Amino acid sequence: MKFTTKENAGVTVITLEGNVLGGPDATELNNTLHELIDAKKKKVVVDLKAVSSMNSSGLGMLIGGVTTMRNVKGDLKLACASDKILKLLEVTKLLSVFEHFDTVKKAAASY
Repeated sequence: MKFTTKENAGVTVITLEGNVLGGPDATELNNTLHELIDAKKKKVVVDLKAVSSMNSSGLGMLIGGVTTMRNVKGDLKLACASDKILKLLEVTKLLSVFEHFDTVKKAAASY
């Protein structure tokens, strides 16, 4: 997995690409979220449109991310998940934890 980060109207968009499998990627994402918190940026959208697969460790990475942001009165929202990823979120009941939007623009506007 690789990811890029960009700022758009006060919302940080993190675009994930490839296979989201946790491991070292989880540490890297967590470090990035803490850097955002240190910079007083607490509105995050994770763009999943380029994610091809995700396992339980990848889900755990996203849960850790949303927990980190909510602990500092921020939030992390998901956007553009494929049908396959949405089904995984549905089966694991994580759609009740995350807000998911069809587009990054809608997710950012929800703040």
